[in-house]
Amino acid sequence: MMVNQIPFEEFHMLLQNQGLRVAIGPFNVCIQTRYKPLAKQLYMLYSHYQMTQDEIAEFHVRIVTERSLRNPLKKNVRFLLDGQSPFDSFPQEQALAVLEWGINLAIAVRINHLLILHSAVVEKNNHVILLPAWPGSGKTTLCTVLSHRGYRLFSDEFGLMDPQENFFYPIPRLMPLKNESIAVIRSYLPDAVIGKPIPNTQKGTVAHVCPPKESLLQSKNTAKARLIIFPKWIAHSQTKIEIISDSEAFMLLASNAFNYEMLGATGFHAVARLINSCDCYKLVYSDLDDVTVALQRLIDEV
Repeated sequence: MMVNQIPFEEFHMLLQNQGLRVAIGPFNVCIQTRYKPLAKQLYMLYSHYQMTQDEIAEFHVRIVTERSLRNPLKKNVRFLLDGQSPFDSFPQEQALAVLEWGINLAIAVRINHLLILHSAVVEKNNHVILLPAWPGSGKTTLCTVLSHRGYRLFSDEFGLMDPQENFFYPIPRLMPLKNESIAVIRSYLPDAVIGKPIPNTQKGTVAHVCPPKESLLQSKNTAKARLIIFPKWIAHSQTKIEIISDSEAFMLLASNAFNYEMLGATGFHAVARLINSCDCYKLVYSDLDDVTVALQRLIDEV
């Protein structure tokens, strides 16, 4: 059963009491909160997520409210993972952003049976395309466009690779657009479901894009990678795709892995096999139409 198949009142009761359990890729996450504005946001943005009320949840997360120490007349929200608070509280208006950051943190620090790459991931023609990049590279903007233009969304944030079998797990989550990208995507993708902008966060203004329903329905279908493309948005630049050497790709990819060093030899061999099985490129872009055409041309040649 999907979230939008139950009325909001029942959804809200689950969040307040035993918790709402939803499947997010290969994991089940149990979310609890009594903060009703957050419940309303989740009901819209999680509408197509699969509920898993009778299954074990790998992560138990909560958003609780508390008085601000700096201003007792205001309330803050705090993220809890299994009852522990991994970071400070934030203004209550940022509750959704705090929840999403907290779930990302939980995955990044607790999942070590998979190689975790900091990368957007989409799929086309049963080929996974990795888009590894550091913050500010235009990764989320490009991933949002592709996932609404015929590509299946695996993730905006995590490339989850089985280090033995080399396939990737989809983990389609909300895509957090930042600052100027919000208006760009609202104009370019008028049908995309985008949450209310959240100003003054640590990353500026953030607005979350709901993953396409089709990507969520296929979130159990794994695939292997064929292309690795390192994107970089540069204002007024022409679209440019250039192949890079395996050694450069290896260094760039390993430096974008959350747990490469922790996995040791397993991580090294997994990245080496991944590079050997993929064509690797650097991409510079600014025009969304041009980059979509260029990537489609590249994929058609695979």
